[in-house]
Amino acid sequence: MLPESAFTRGGSLAGKPLTGLVDAVKLMRLHDEGATIVLQGLQRYWPAVSELVAGLELELGHPCQANAYLTPPGAQGFAVHSDSHDVFVLQTHGTKLWEIHGEGGPGELLLEPGVVAYLPTGTPHAARAQEAVSLHLTIGINQLTWRDLVSTLVREVLDEVPDDHLPAGYLDDPARLSEGLAGRLDAVADAVRRLDAPAAARAQVERFLSQRPPRMSGALLDREALTRGLVGDTRLRRRAGHPCELVDGDGDTVRVLLGDRVLRVPSRIRPALEHVASHVELTPDDLPSLDPGSALVLCRRLVREGLLEVVR
Repeated sequence: MLPESAFTRGGSLAGKPLTGLVDAVKLMRLHDEGATIVLQGLQRYWPAVSELVAGLELELGHPCQANAYLTPPGAQGFAVHSDSHDVFVLQTHGTKLWEIHGEGGPGELLLEPGVVAYLPTGTPHAARAQEAVSLHLTIGINQLTWRDLVSTLVREVLDEVPDDHLPAGYLDDPARLSEGLAGRLDAVADAVRRLDAPAAARAQVERFLSQRPPRMSGALLDREALTRGLVGDTRLRRRAGHPCELVDGDGDTVRVLLGDRVLRVPSRIRPALEHVASHVELTPDDLPSLDPGSALVLCRRLVREGLLEVVR
């Protein structure tokens, strides 16, 4: 791993200093010398990859990310190593020879454009580009684990344990410590047994479906379309990879999980939202239980929130 200073430079904007700007001359010189260029978090910048990653997250229920690796001919970016997450490798240009270590020892796999490989968590591997420049995309599955979920729940129980001092003199009389400890452990155990597993599972779903990165590609074009006016037969489309999960709220409200946020709306429009959730394309006129004016108001809101986009 090269230091950032090896391929970046400083600069200024409106008199304010900037650092960490990629220096294309330095970067290409390093690439000529055998360095691999790594584009991390590609799902933040390339809409096609963003849709792929967002769709995978909804299918798997685990956070995902995408990186791209551009390696010069005959070069190897990393020594044999393993990752702490599952990885899908998609070769897009050139060929790369992978050294993969399994239970039977190391083996080799040649990836060509269009070929995909799967590396489970902890699989030792290394890869070397062949005669041409190699470009491949990795999709990392950053698994959420049982330990993470149980730790979150138990931590909430432990937060209720009083933070008062241990009794003085317990070094000479451990019984003074054990009696108080036994009572507190019993209380913790009872609290853990009272935890509501279905409620905790629902909370995990809501947490995941309201904390994904925002995805608003084309939002300016959608707003420009709104200024021209939305009508009853305007074609709208659910943004790819965006959930639309409805959860009953407090009182006469419904919570709408949009992936990166939660909307709270009156429960009387639930039938209309159920229609939105179950259709890829729709028009305001399609929404049940709403008069034409209310349907337009709801659709404009969902376009601004990023759930719907205007079909262009």
